[in-house]
Amino acid sequence: MADFTSSFWNWFIIIPTVGGIIACFLLIRWLSTAIKPEDEGKEMDHVWDGDLVELNNPLPRWWLNMFYITLYFSIGYLALYPGLGTFKGLLEWTSTGQYEREIDIADAKYGPLFKKFQEMPIVAVAADPEARRMGERLFVNYCATCHGSDARGARGFPNLRDNDWLYGGDPDVIQQTILEGRNGVMPAWADALGGDAGVADVTEFVFSLSGRDVDQAAAARGGEKYQMLCVACHGADGTGNQALGAPNLADSIWLYGGSSKQVMETIAKGRIGVMPPHRDFLGEDKVHLLAAYVYSLSTGQEALEE
Repeated sequence: MADFTSSFWNWFIIIPTVGGIIACFLLIRWLSTAIKPEDEGKEMDHVWDGDLVELNNPLPRWWLNMFYITLYFSIGYLALYPGLGTFKGLLEWTSTGQYEREIDIADAKYGPLFKKFQEMPIVAVAADPEARRMGERLFVNYCATCHGSDARGARGFPNLRDNDWLYGGDPDVIQQTILEGRNGVMPAWADALGGDAGVADVTEFVFSLSGRDVDQAAAARGGEKYQMLCVACHGADGTGNQALGAPNLADSIWLYGGSSKQVMETIAKGRIGVMPPHRDFLGEDKVHLLAAYVYSLSTGQEALEE
């Protein structure tokens, strides 16, 4: 437990806690001896349902002992574990220490297995059924929140089961993405394009890249603006640039949705995508397994077990 900035808070916890336990002892003692022998069994002035009368009887001894047991347990607990201000307890237990011990046990048990797979190329790891099962468990625990338990993604989070990659689908690139994370930025172009009309024209041109039916006049106007403002990242043919994480606009895969409204919103307001780094959190050995699992999803190896 961290030290308090003032001793007041330390005693603010200790005094009410200890005082409460003592008060409970005194209250139970008083209530268990307050009934005089001659008053035992007399009717009280409490009646329910017309004829159900409360009698002035003491609590059963076993029930009374239960109260004492809980109080003695609380004393033992507070003596052994932290709970009284900055007092660490006789066992000096901490949640951080407990976590570190569990991690050490897990590392001792699974470390050799992780090391074995880390020494193998990612392609070979992806072909190993046991490694894929381990990678799947890592994925479900650490990646499913964003990419879904089936790895098919969601709006703003890429589908990892296809072959459409923002930064490339080579095994080493996948591993680098997981280790270091990615920061993708699509600037807002509404002002540079002259407002909604210009955004609509560029949207028509973008749709034409993937073969959709478009307004040809609007697409022609949008194409001119595209060549001035968008070609540096997405390329003249719209196939993107994996070195920058710029998506391919010539296919039918849309990260934020492919409707006219959604694409116009992307162009007008821009997008910011963040993939957090996992090097410090998971370590290189677990990331190696995770990268192999993700690679197996896009190559179809994972489907062989289904």
